[in-house]
Amino acid sequence: MKQEATRAHAGIRQIADALGVSIGTVDRALHGREGVSAKTRERVLKMSRRLDYSPNVAARNLKLNRHFRVGVFLPEQIASFFDPLRAGIRAAAHAGAGAPMEILFHSYPRLREGDIEAMEANNWRQFDGIILAPGNPSRLTAICQTAQQENKPLVYVATDAGRTHRLSSVAIESAISGGIAAELLGQVVPSSQSVVVITGDLKILDHAEKLRGFAASLATIAQHHTMLPAVQSHESAKTAHNATLALLRKHPDLGGIYVNTANSMPVIRALEESAKLGKVKVIATDLFPEMVHQIESGHVFATLHQRPFTQGRMAFEILARYLVGGASPKNSIRLAPHIVLRSNLPLFLDALEPGPEELHRAAIK
Repeated sequence: MKQEATRAHAGIRQIADALGVSIGTVDRALHGREGVSAKTRERVLKMSRRLDYSPNVAARNLKLNRHFRVGVFLPEQIASFFDPLRAGIRAAAHAGAGAPMEILFHSYPRLREGDIEAMEANNWRQFDGIILAPGNPSRLTAICQTAQQENKPLVYVATDAGRTHRLSSVAIESAISGGIAAELLGQVVPSSQSVVVITGDLKILDHAEKLRGFAASLATIAQHHTMLPAVQSHESAKTAHNATLALLRKHPDLGGIYVNTANSMPVIRALEESAKLGKVKVIATDLFPEMVHQIESGHVFATLHQRPFTQGRMAFEILARYLVGGASPKNSIRLAPHIVLRSNLPLFLDALEPGPEELHRAAIK
């Protein structure tokens, strides 16, 4: 024990000497205590990583019987994506985090609608750490600055928020997902026909990156295809349905659609109403019970599964490891999408994300 304490003290002294500050300043910065400016804390943390110093925060928390409160702020729409993501968070918490964790879930209508209001209404500063899907990067600036000053970790999930301060982010490889969709459509849609991306909101980084990847890949791999202007549905089922109907009327020769969010069922219904289902090639996003039938019947050529359950699980694990043990994660974690076709669909059915009933039971437990 004496040797461990001596090594820890030596490590703090080495950081202090390297930065020209006191040992007390380094100790306060490493343990998130008051009396240190955000700039100095960042310098200390950066130097500690450089010197490969890791304080034994886990042992300290265990000794103090520390209890953590985690706030989770996620949209209600689209449920087929965000409900499995919540289930992933619950599953990771149930597996154990090394310290008692209280998780409080809060919802708001959809990405870019009500997120900041939900955080403020539920006193986000009460939490030791926060998981959120950032839809409004510019409006998050003030919250991120406060969180940084108070050494309160934020973990983004499903999308990122540009240059705002956060501990880490977990999301799919958005640009690559878009590129895969373009390559698939380029193979199955005749060059005489046009293709289009139906997205959510292009102010959301994930949606914009998928569109960018799609356009770049199409220009490289399938130059002879005409790409129509992207259609924004703002994650509204009604908007997606009506916009698709209008699109099909205006472009009767449309050959392919890439729906780059999980809001694909309204698009499929519009295709069915227009007698275009199965004729227009569709690349969808994510895998859920309704999508399984569409793939089996050939109405959807492929779907790019974003693995929301895994995203939720990883986001919680990153936050818990930081809170309990002080582990610094990678700045961003990007998952490869799973390409689901009719031929390999059976491989994914056993691991299909939980449906609403299973999710309800998990919430009760």
